[in-house]
Amino acid sequence: MKNRFSSAILFLLAISAPALAQESAQKTPRGITIDDFFQIRDVSQPEISPDGQWIAYAVRTRILKEDKNEQRLWMIATHGGEAIPMTAESVSSSHPSWSPDGKYLSFLSARDGGKSQVWLLDRRGGEAVRLTDTVQGVDDFEWSPDSTRLVLILRDPKPEDIEAAKNREKPAPATPPRPRTPPPLVIDRLQFKRDTVGYLDRRRAHLYEFNVSAKTTTQITSGDFDDSEPAWSPDGRLLAFSSNRTSDADANYKSHIWVVAADNADKGARLTQLTPDPGSDSAPAWSRDGKWIAYVTELDPHLFYYNTRHLAVVPATGGQPNVLTRAFDRSVRRLRFSSDSKYIYFTAEDDGMQNLCRIPVGGGEITRPIGGRLAVGTYSLSKDDSIAAQISTIDRPDEIFYLLNGAGEPTRLTKTNDGLFAELRLAHADYVHFKSKDGTNVAGYLYKPLDYTPGKKVPTLLNPHGGPVGQYAAAFYHLAQLYAANGYAVLLPNPRGSSGYGQKFCAAIYADWGNKDYQDDVAMVDYAVAQGIADPDRLGVGGWSYGGISTDFIIAQTQRFKAAISGAGVALIASFYGHDHYQRDYDIELGHPWDNKAVWDRISPFYRVASITTPTLFMGGDIDWNVPILGSEQMYEAMKTLGRTTELVVYPGEYHGFTIPTHIKDRMERFMAWYNHYVKGDSASARPPEQTATASKPVD
Repeated sequence: MKNRFSSAILFLLAISAPALAQESAQKTPRGITIDDFFQIRDVSQPEISPDGQWIAYAVRTRILKEDKNEQRLWMIATHGGEAIPMTAESVSSSHPSWSPDGKYLSFLSARDGGKSQVWLLDRRGGEAVRLTDTVQGVDDFEWSPDSTRLVLILRDPKPEDIEAAKNREKPAPATPPRPRTPPPLVIDRLQFKRDTVGYLDRRRAHLYEFNVSAKTTTQITSGDFDDSEPAWSPDGRLLAFSSNRTSDADANYKSHIWVVAADNADKGARLTQLTPDPGSDSAPAWSRDGKWIAYVTELDPHLFYYNTRHLAVVPATGGQPNVLTRAFDRSVRRLRFSSDSKYIYFTAEDDGMQNLCRIPVGGGEITRPIGGRLAVGTYSLSKDDSIAAQISTIDRPDEIFYLLNGAGEPTRLTKTNDGLFAELRLAHADYVHFKSKDGTNVAGYLYKPLDYTPGKKVPTLLNPHGGPVGQYAAAFYHLAQLYAANGYAVLLPNPRGSSGYGQKFCAAIYADWGNKDYQDDVAMVDYAVAQGIADPDRLGVGGWSYGGISTDFIIAQTQRFKAAISGAGVALIASFYGHDHYQRDYDIELGHPWDNKAVWDRISPFYRVASITTPTLFMGGDIDWNVPILGSEQMYEAMKTLGRTTELVVYPGEYHGFTIPTHIKDRMERFMAWYNHYVKGDSASARPPEQTATASKPVD
């Protein structure tokens, strides 16, 4: 494939590479810094072209100077070579997808101040061309097998979207209209909030068929339900998708796999439910011979996200599903069929790793085409079962790897972050095992500081992970490396509640937070002390989300930590009911707070705040509806009332996961200042230097 930028780029790389290599060789490797985080490029979304010759992928850049994020699409040959930029700078693009005939690389992008639309790049050359022009923007899309159609996921448009579309065709008024006061929000749903979205209304996401040549759109599904994850049948006649179409969808997780005709004109009046109750079922994938549909299923509705997510298959014409991974007891994701339809590929969390696995359609032995202590993210399969995969390791962020014919060892193709990492010296991390108080075997990652001398006791930070369902995997973690570069040992435990160790281990904290997971977290501290690594007089703890909740529970039960940082945590759990977006989860796991007050109170760190003497920094985003700032405010106010050392930092315009580069930098600077002051005992302020001068009064 020709690209008008490629010749110039290859020339510049050719003449600059020797000079860069010489300069890099002359530099002494150094420890990682806060600013290095903004030099790391996030590589993701590999997609192999239909001819198997190219891999398109996305690269995200955090631009600190302009305080924004950008994502560009790139392409690299499967036989290696230099990467070629496919989309322009200054605009973000995502979801690279090849048309099955190989003519186009398509993607989503919101350009010129418009909504997110599908764009096309012709492989024969030329600029990107907008394909769709929907008033509400495109949430997602998939190509039909014959490349003549797309299935779009569109949310019902707002009245103002329709009005704006009409006004585009009218001449601009001489006098701009006066801004209207927003109307009141009228809420009538049980589930009425979502982080990054805000208040929910009755506008729903449905499937639409888009004709590429005619540029016409036909609605396929409708109703007071959300439809997602569409997958085309190989003959292009049918679409499988996931949807919770129960009458009380806001109160349960009973999503199922449905099948509908792709040319359906009655907006979903004729649907076939393919999977049985109770659910929850998701992520359908069609076998290439059209005989099977694979999907992800949960077997115990009572456990919802504590469930192991199993791989199941069902005949495409209907019938009894077969759960293939019962004995495996590990959660699976990202299902893909082999070219001969005899195997199903998937990623699975397992023992602090995330591997690419494969199992026969009829069940049997699970093999790992890409295994080991690494983390496989998204991946793509070609027609000969070659694999393009996004892979991270403990010492490297994600890059794109290629595995020819799905056998042997994967080859790394991209070198996106090589220039930066050639300058860095990283801390060593060990995957260690230890026993909790009750004898339970637990594991986690232990980072020793740079220049660690065996037998020397060092300041140590415990960093509980979020979730609680999730795990620390064998992936690059900048924050752990940052702490280690500043002289700390770092503990990343996978306590009970974590995924990757089976359903019983995961569900052990069901309606019992801050108990067994607390025991497991502090057991890793005990292990590090016993190994002669952690200095018991210089310990810190901190985490975000459930990691913040864990931090609150930990410091309420022990005074051994010299400092704590609790990000996006909770306090009085009952006060979150109807305030965050977990109403459905609370009802299932805890019951109603007015019926089960004792359960709600037991898992509320707020009632233990009088026991906390650890200097604690509380943080959060002011528009976080996942774990609202309310929890941090309550804990801060209580500790302040008690006369304890504490501080609250609220970041404007931030959801649960921070995105604004300057806020991310500020947060890391505060992490370091707080720990250095209270754990190491440094004389410098517990606030970053540039913040100290403007502070209203000292922290101490």
